[in-house]
Formats: sequence, C-alpha cells, structure tokens
Amino acid sequence: MNLPRRSFLNLAAGAAALPAVSRIARAQTYPTRPVRVIVPFPAGQATDSVARIMGQALSERMKQQFVIENRTGAGGNIGTESVVKASPDGYTLLLASLPNAINTTLYGNLSFDFIRAITPIASIGGGAYVVVVNPSVPAKTVPEFIAYAKANPGKVNMASSGIGSSSHVFGELFEMMTGAKLVHVPYRGGYVADMLGGQVQVVFGSIAASIPQIKSGMLRALAVTTATRSDALPNVPTMAESVPGYEASGWYGFGAPKDTPAEVIGRLNKEINAAAADPATKARLAGIGADPTPMTSAEFGKFMVAETEKWGKVIRTANIKPE
Repeated sequence: MNLPRRSFLNLAAGAAALPAVSRIARAQTYPTRPVRVIVPFPAGQATDSVARIMGQALSERMKQQFVIENRTGAGGNIGTESVVKASPDGYTLLLASLPNAINTTLYGNLSFDFIRAITPIASIGGGAYVVVVNPSVPAKTVPEFIAYAKANPGKVNMASSGIGSSSHVFGELFEMMTGAKLVHVPYRGGYVADMLGGQVQVVFGSIAASIPQIKSGMLRALAVTTATRSDALPNVPTMAESVPGYEASGWYGFGAPKDTPAEVIGRLNKEINAAAADPATKARLAGIGADPTPMTSAEFGKFMVAETEKWGKVIRTANIKPE
C-alpha cells in the first residue's frame, strides 16, 4: 500500500512522539506500588530519623507507601551496595549522607563507585556539628582552645563515633587547618559518659546530641562547624570566625540506582523539595538538626562530587584507615 507523503509524515511524527508520551505518562503515574528507602544505618540514628520524616511526608504527597528499610554494616556500604544492585525503576531509593562521600576514599576495596553508581535525586538538608569541650578545659573560645592544645601536645583527647566517622574527619580537618594536635579516641558506642567524666576533652558532635549537655552547663560549646551560625545555638560562633575557610556539615539526600528513568528522578526531585519545604516537615527536620537545602538533581550531583573530593583529601592527608 502506498501512503500519500503527508500521511506518511504524520504517522512518522506520531511514532516519534510515542516515547516522550510514554515517559510523561510514566512520571505521572509513578509510583504505582510501595517504594523502598534503604537506610544504611541502624534505626534511631539521625539518618534513620531523616528517612522516616521524609518517608511519611512523601507517602502522604504521592499516595503510596515509602517503606524505610535499615540495611546496616561496613560503615554504610552494605546498604548502599544493595541500592547499587537494585533494579533502576524508582522503587528502591537510597537515603544518602556524608558517610557515602567519606567511604569512597576511606574504603579502598569497594565493589562500586558511589558517584558513578548512584544517580542523585534531591538534597534533603544539612546540619551543623558543634565543637564541645569538658569544663576542665580552660579554653572558652576557639583561639584559646588552639593555644591550649598546642601548649599540651598529646594531652587533649578527641572523642569520635569511630574511625572515619563525621566527627573524626571534622576534627582532622581542624587539625590540618590550625596545626593543633589532638589524640583521637574512637568509640563504637556512645562517648557522652566519658566526655562528661573528662576522660576525653573535646568532640565535634552533632547538635541534636550535644544540646542537652550544653544547656545544662555540663559541656561547653566553642563553635559550630557550618559557615553560618545555627538557629539552634545562635550565640555560638562559627569555626570560620576564628579559622577562616573551615566548613563541615552533615547532610542528607536521596539517590537511586544508575539508569533510573530521568522522568522518575524529576518527579521525585519535585516532591522531595516540596515535602522538605512544608512547614510541618521542616519543623520536624529542624528538631534533629537538619535545615532543608533544596537542589535540582544536577546541583545535588555536583554537591556530592565536591564533598567526596573534599573529605577524600582529608582522609589521604591524615592517612585514615578503616577499622
């Protein structure tokens, strides 16, 4: 059968448009079943809390359950790898965070490349850590603490949540930028009791975990680690006010397996940004020290690359090796 040229061109144009129509339809109907959000850390930790707050908000917005699944082990690598190997269909997501950027350099034998294997979806938010000292330390400011540490080499113990943890690398960056030398004491469990008892004298800790002791006067806050002051501790200066250029933040976001359809990523980015900006969700995130930082998928991808390079340099310079 010979088709007139006009009919043939119309049919060809219609056929070419079908993939685009299909993609739009898929984005509009997604999700049609529950979505798993893999959290690579145990229940009760900040990463888990962020995931559950956002999971509830997204379930309400998208009319499907966002189910939180904790897959722990190897500093977050086991859960992350399970997402890397998952089907790229938008139904398995990763609650990504700073440890993912740190682990890229810290662990030399990973079976995946975090930056290449995980597609960035959206940033959720970030938060300051706070430098606190036991009251037995005479320093009341960062410059005084730097002077005290330099005058007492090998005598100032720095607690952390473990080798290569955020609290560890934040302290290492401080040492690199100031020349102060601290004795790193990693903990598998909590370090608060030893901080209060004076066995360790300083920690770069999360604000949420540190505020009770700061407000009670049991620990003294010297500085927050972000570039701007924290609403939770408005009278505490930033580290950068004494150490220009210092910045260290915890952060959280969503990622998906490589090759997840762009229209699904776009839909999720829109909904995640809207959920994080909702006043009720925003207040809940603020309660655990996370301030929303909306980004496009591309912006979040660039941010993850920058964080991976920044902390990779610290890990290599300090020669940090995993436990």
